[in-house]
Amino acid sequence: MTDDLRARFLIVDDHHSIRKLCMTVGGSLGLYCMEAESAEAALAYLETDSPDIILADLMMPNMSGLEFLPRVKQILPRSEIAIMTGHGSIETAVQAMRLGAYDYITKPFRIEELRLLLNRMQEKVKLVAENQFLRERVGAEMELNGIVGSSSKIQDVLRMVARLKDTRTPVLITGESGTGKELVARAIHYRGSFAQRPFVAVDCGSLVPTLIESELFGYEKGAFTGANKSKEGLFQAATGGTIFLDEIGELPMEMQAKLLRVLQEKEVRPVGSNQKVKVDVRVIAATNRDLEAGYKEGKFRKDLYFRLNVVTLHIPALRERKSDIPTLVHYFLDKFAPGRMITISPAAMECMLQYDWPGNVRELENVVERAVALGSQEILEIHDLPPAVHANSNHQIPAERDLVESKPLASGTDLEELERVTIQRVFEQVNGDKVLAGKMLGISRATLYRKLKRYNIAFRKGAAAGP
Repeated sequence: MTDDLRARFLIVDDHHSIRKLCMTVGGSLGLYCMEAESAEAALAYLETDSPDIILADLMMPNMSGLEFLPRVKQILPRSEIAIMTGHGSIETAVQAMRLGAYDYITKPFRIEELRLLLNRMQEKVKLVAENQFLRERVGAEMELNGIVGSSSKIQDVLRMVARLKDTRTPVLITGESGTGKELVARAIHYRGSFAQRPFVAVDCGSLVPTLIESELFGYEKGAFTGANKSKEGLFQAATGGTIFLDEIGELPMEMQAKLLRVLQEKEVRPVGSNQKVKVDVRVIAATNRDLEAGYKEGKFRKDLYFRLNVVTLHIPALRERKSDIPTLVHYFLDKFAPGRMITISPAAMECMLQYDWPGNVRELENVVERAVALGSQEILEIHDLPPAVHANSNHQIPAERDLVESKPLASGTDLEELERVTIQRVFEQVNGDKVLAGKMLGISRATLYRKLKRYNIAFRKGAAAGP
């Protein structure tokens, strides 16, 4: 196992013999061991390294273990720290635990006792790291589910994702803002053999021009004012995995030249350093600009364009796949109102289908979130939509009197009649497509079948019945 994959163990004690013993035991457990003879030396060490496990003596010159402990937790909140004490004081142990210590061990200790302590701390570090990875993975999987739709254009995108997910080929994703370019990049990464490796997303348009180089390639301590310790860049953080360069067209020409050199030589040179660092990353770039027109106009480097544009994946605008809108609407209803049976009226859905969505899927998501927050909590109507969405609609927003009259009455009979009429209207709107009707109503196919049978609703001959 390489040093990068082993848990890092720092022993802090002013006695050489104790440090040597702890490093021997730690090494036998597969830990990458480091030592510091004082708390001050350890704090200086933390400026350039990040140990996972720290074992510090309670009684040290100048700074005690109890003074050292909170300083470390502030710098490295996820590191596990244990205290060694020769006094066995319960009060001291309790105080250390309150300050964030994982545990304490009393000197003189037996080797097996130390092994057990370090083993438990190592397991805790691994568990925390695994949980963090799972949370990020679950978040990514939830985002992957956001690639919703059955239209031919979005299915073409998903087929390309399936073909690219295990390759190291550079990919250029194109499409308007809000179409979901980062979702597609994450799908390429997390659905293939790279899933357990780093995915680093970089918004090139939001980087401060004077800091772009240090953010991407890292910097050495003292490279500029405020560089109090060395820091690896985003390319180094993505080594072994994928770096996603969003809005690549926003990079200044000077940085385009440096990025091209990194892609060609597969190494970066941190700011303020004379040493180059090897990086091995898959590059996925995205843009809402026409880069081909950009390089012809001299606004984007031609050689960088062809370096990135090995495979192009275009994400269609939402107006080009309007058949996916009902599915997306109900996906977002489930997202913003989980467990609630919020439906959308046929008139409101028709408004959404007529609208051109210049902000694409992101705008649709915002509209649904707004409607859930401000709507009646039962059914979303035209008046729950922003004015821009229904401005050019053929439907008129009902007057307040009509809204009051349209509300369901309290009796069971009236509620059933309202349900029957709603299902009938939706069923007619989708020409008998049971799958689409169920999605628009927010109910399962089995529930829809029961309702159709109960209310004796039949689709017209020649209509698409759905599977």
